[in-house]
Amino acid sequence: MVFQKLELEKLQLLHTQAQTIAKDFLQKAHGKPGQIVVVGCSTSEVLGRDYGTFSHPDVGEAIFTGLDSVFRPAGVYLAAQCCEHLNRAIAIERDAVPGAEIVNVVPQPKAGGSFATAAWRHMDNPVALEAIKADAGLDIGGTMIGMHLKPVAVPFRLENNHLGSAIVLSAYTRPKYIGGERAVYDPALTGKG
Repeated sequence: MVFQKLELEKLQLLHTQAQTIAKDFLQKAHGKPGQIVVVGCSTSEVLGRDYGTFSHPDVGEAIFTGLDSVFRPAGVYLAAQCCEHLNRAIAIERDAVPGAEIVNVVPQPKAGGSFATAAWRHMDNPVALEAIKADAGLDIGGTMIGMHLKPVAVPFRLENNHLGSAIVLSAYTRPKYIGGERAVYDPALTGKG
C-alpha cells in the first residue's frame, strides 16, 4: 500500500485538535479514572474524503496520540473501534477489560482502520474484543459508535466539534431511570452531579 505523505504542519494541527477535543470531552463527560471511552475515527472523513477511500496511517497516528496524551494521564481507557471490515471490533488495553473474551485480530489500515492500527501500536498490552459497553464515546466522522455504549447514551456538544473535515459527536452514559414519577434519583449518577 502506498500512502500519500502529509505535511508535518497538518499532522501537528490534527494532533493539537485531538488534544483540545479530548480535554473538552473529559470535562463535559465527567471523565473519571478507570472509565472507558470508545472512539471511532474515519481518517478518510478527517481528510474530507468518503468513508474507507483514503485511510491514512499518519493521520490515525496524529489523532490517537493527541487523544491518548490527555486520556492516559487522566486514567481513562481509550477503546478504538475498528472499521466494518473487522465488524467494528474494539482495540483496548488488556488491563481495562480483565476477564473479557478476546478475539484474535490485529488491526491494519485497510482492515480495522488507520486509527485502530495506531491505537494497537501505542497500547502497552492491546487486545481485541468483539464488543464493549463503554462509559462514553467520541465519534469522529460518523463511524457509528452507539453499539459500543452502555444504555443510556446522553449526547452533548463539544466546543470544537470538527477534527479536520470530520464532524465530532460525543456522548456519556448514565444508569437508566426507573420507578416513575414518585421515584427519587441520585444526582451523582445522572452524569450531572
